[in-house]
Amino acid sequence: MIAQNIKKYRKKKGISQDKLSKLAEVTYNTIIKIESGATLNPRVETLNAIAKALGVTVDNLLNTK
Repeated sequence: MIAQNIKKYRKKKGISQDKLSKLAEVTYNTIIKIESGATLNPRVETLNAIAKALGVTVDNLLNTK
């Protein structure tokens, strides 16, 4: 669910995976792995950085609705 939510918010914001990685200050590879589902449980620090870059809360990323 995290992967789908990150992709949804990223597309809603109209930014690429590369741009998100730069905004969140995480590696491009990390974004790819999370969005593809290869990384199922990203670190809290990583989720915080991604959420901040997307302008949402970590709860938004974890939300299963």
